[in-house]
Amino acid sequence: MGIVTPFPTPSKATQIGFERLELTRILDLYGRMVAAGHWRDYAIDLGKDAAVFAAFRRAAERPEFRIEKRPSLRNKQGMWALIGEAGVVLKRGHELGPVLAPIERRFMKLVED
Repeated sequence: MGIVTPFPTPSKATQIGFERLELTRILDLYGRMVAAGHWRDYAIDLGKDAAVFAAFRRAAERPEFRIEKRPSLRNKQGMWALIGEAGVVLKRGHELGPVLAPIERRFMKLVED
């Protein structure tokens, strides 16, 4: 008979994810950007140290924006970060709303009287 090798199990590895309200807010923004014709695809990466939501203009290119949640930075510079296409951190903070503000400004338009 052959030797049975046990399947490796992760040792106390926790996965970082988005809470329901956080994901609802992010997907609401994504839906508005799709309706406006800016975004066409998204990806979610849930890892050991961060949860990332990436929004793409087209599926075959780099993400236009990445929204990262890193709880290890909660007490330092804030666990939320908005990262641009070139990998530059555009906004960082403790709350999700202000971090998403630069994207939401795209919908603000000057209204004439």
